[in-house]
Amino acid sequence: MERGVAVIGTATTVREAVQWEASGVDLIVAQGSEAGGHRGTFVGAHEQGMIGSMALIPQMVDTVKTPVIAAGGIMDGRGVVASLALGAVGVQMGSAFLPCVESGAHGKYKEAVVNSTDESTVITRALSGKPARGIRNPFITDMERYAEPIPPYPVENALTRDIRVKAAKQGLMDLMSMWVVQILGNLLSRA
Repeated sequence: MERGVAVIGTATTVREAVQWEASGVDLIVAQGSEAGGHRGTFVGAHEQGMIGSMALIPQMVDTVKTPVIAAGGIMDGRGVVASLALGAVGVQMGSAFLPCVESGAHGKYKEAVVNSTDESTVITRALSGKPARGIRNPFITDMERYAEPIPPYPVENALTRDIRVKAAKQGLMDLMSMWVVQILGNLLSRA
């Protein structure tokens, strides 16, 4: 922050947080497995970084001296309070704001988020080649039955780009990528 710019790293494990701290970052985001979209795992396999926020935040806070920001599955004030109680200095929220008027998300995407349940999301490589959490749709389900390996990112991302772009323009949720946290709609409907 020497020049007025904060450098923030995202960690999905304590080991990653230790590496970020050693590199001199100003803040570390503890990204729990509930997080939507592509996660920030950079040490080890994706599966090793699938630690839930409630377990990850206190372990990270207890291990590093760098301030920790909580992320992943925080949808309302209760999540904020819980994150602060676990030792985080703040929270990072994204999916909670997808349905807002100010959001640039497609209307069908917003509708899917609001109508989702705790069982609506899945971790998939089908749309980009990199594991990401999103709302299950027929494209993801069909790709799970595909017998051949899905190409890694960025190859799969490039292969599905035109499909995703055209689907978004036409409002075809069956083919869109709808990245969101694991905890969704029922919390939004109470807001």
